[in-house]
Amino acid sequence: MNQDQKQENSPEMTGEEADQVSIDGNKEESSVDEKTTVLNEVEELVVDSEEELLSGEESDAGSSGDAKEEAAVTESVIEDDMAEMDMEALLSATDSSFESVSEGQIVPGIIVSISSDEVLVDIGFKSEGIISTSEFETDDEGKLKIGLGDEIEVYVVRKENLDGQVELSKSQADVQRAWNRIAQAFNENEVVSGTLNERVKGGMSVEVDGLRGFLPASQIELRAVPDLDDYIGKTLDMRVVKFNRRRDNIVLSRRILLEEAQDVKKTALLERIETGKLIKGIVKSIAPFGVFVDLDGIDGLLHRSDMSWGKVNHPSEMLAIGDEVETLVIDVDQENERISLGLKQKTTDPWLSVPDKYPVDTIVKGDVVNIVSYGAFVEIEDGVEGLIHVSEMSWTQRNVALSKIVGKGDTVEARVLSLDSVGRRISLSLKQLAANPWELLESKYPKGTRLSGVVKNLTKFGAFVEIEPGIDGLVHTSDFSWTERNVVPSQILKKGDEVDVVVLEINSSEQRISLSIKHNVPDPWEEVTARYKRGSTVQGQVVNLTDFGAFVKLEEGVEGLIHISELADYRVNRPNEVVSVGDQLDLKVIEINPDKHRIGLSLRRAKAEEGGTTVREPAKARESSNRQYEPVRRRSRPAPVVDEKPNISDEPTSFGSLLQQTLGRTMIGSQEEE
Repeated sequence: MNQDQKQENSPEMTGEEADQVSIDGNKEESSVDEKTTVLNEVEELVVDSEEELLSGEESDAGSSGDAKEEAAVTESVIEDDMAEMDMEALLSATDSSFESVSEGQIVPGIIVSISSDEVLVDIGFKSEGIISTSEFETDDEGKLKIGLGDEIEVYVVRKENLDGQVELSKSQADVQRAWNRIAQAFNENEVVSGTLNERVKGGMSVEVDGLRGFLPASQIELRAVPDLDDYIGKTLDMRVVKFNRRRDNIVLSRRILLEEAQDVKKTALLERIETGKLIKGIVKSIAPFGVFVDLDGIDGLLHRSDMSWGKVNHPSEMLAIGDEVETLVIDVDQENERISLGLKQKTTDPWLSVPDKYPVDTIVKGDVVNIVSYGAFVEIEDGVEGLIHVSEMSWTQRNVALSKIVGKGDTVEARVLSLDSVGRRISLSLKQLAANPWELLESKYPKGTRLSGVVKNLTKFGAFVEIEPGIDGLVHTSDFSWTERNVVPSQILKKGDEVDVVVLEINSSEQRISLSIKHNVPDPWEEVTARYKRGSTVQGQVVNLTDFGAFVKLEEGVEGLIHISELADYRVNRPNEVVSVGDQLDLKVIEINPDKHRIGLSLRRAKAEEGGTTVREPAKARESSNRQYEPVRRRSRPAPVVDEKPNISDEPTSFGSLLQQTLGRTMIGSQEEE
């Protein structure tokens, strides 16, 4: 494809611009050809004439004088013809040169005059052309950098201005030539050189052959540039990726050249690189997962897990951008052009010797490198770490922040509990260096031992009392008092109070101690069985009513229960129908259980023994009872036939007989109504 065709296919170059470039070139060539043709014709005429004269002299050397006169006349005629032909040729060549110069054309010229305002340039036209001196460069002293006789290219602005002079421009010629070079560089993928002048929105402004181009920020390097100001003033090689003369727009790219150069290096590197070989590179970028190393042609990835046999929280802990590093090639993917590198593979795996160096039960020494919620990691040696679980920190300190036991950077000793070389795990223990104090507690404090402790914490279900440093026991709410129920610990004790307790139970395996405050005094229920015998009659005061009965206080710390069924011989729906809080009653002891601290009492049995009298059912209660126990009529079961009315006693002897009489009376009344 020739240059004209490429310009026509370019989306940024118009047809007029392409035609202009073609016309200018053709005109320039035709002018030179015409001048050459005229000169050749003149030379041929002269040569032919000389040949004819020479041949005449040789053939007619012995001829007469008449022949010489004839020859002289012929020569004169030839000279006149030649003179006439030379003038015509010169006039024709001059006219042709005049016609070859046109407006908008770039032509060569010679500087023939320089003044303060104008420069005269001979372009072979009928008159010299003028150019303003402002279009020429000057030195530091302000002098023009041109001289008489200098050959320059100029742009024909007008063949004749108002003053009849040819108006030329050097700057427009430079611009025209620059755009032609840009078009050529675009069409033929040539490299252009430009200087980055300033930072603009989205990239950099570039000067290319006096034209202003744009270099996007993404096209400066292969990767993002952190600071564009670092490139101001630099001259770089670039490629034209887009141009539009009408809009005065040129888009450049340096990244294309870098990628092409990188592809060449990449191909060469992939051909010679081998797995298991050492290779040097420069750290190009750092990510949380690893480091990218420039291997001069392609980037290799040094993953965080391949940087050290030990734990690496972030690659920046070991390397920095710009560092030179020697790594081992551990994998090459030719198809995807990926190279995996390793740093730790240059050394021997320390875990291979761990089973021999640190067997179970060995005491090791190391530095705390990390503290997490579930324990602390201790580095025993480079690349070998063990975990002290939170449960292995202390025998006595529980639910305590790990930072209060160990700190990052502390040097500690620990005992090896287990070892997993395949999983690269070592379990360590800090507390196993000392004896378990809980194993000594059972023998040191047997059941029933009286101790003095300090209240450390209060909860809804009890109080924790410290009996030794780091060893707490629990006093449950049920062990605060023999007699008080629903105890609220915070109403009795406060943090820091010193209190006497009695050991009830010690469970060393679960590290629990049960304590009691009430066992400091004798259990009043131990004497209850001696004072309150089953079947005896006692006196008490009603202190509480519930749905199932009434609680009666017999003495300080001793209460009994009258079940709702023991209040009267008839059915009682609610205890307050029979008794009230504060009533003093004579009651019969019907049950006693000192272990559970229970005494069962009966009001109806006590009344039954008082001269045959019983608790009578109130009238309202009887009516309610009658309504409540009125039988439901069922069609499938006819009412029983009663031959005679039973003799209903006004004073029933038991609740069952009273209920039977009431039901019978109700059934008889219903039959009479029918």
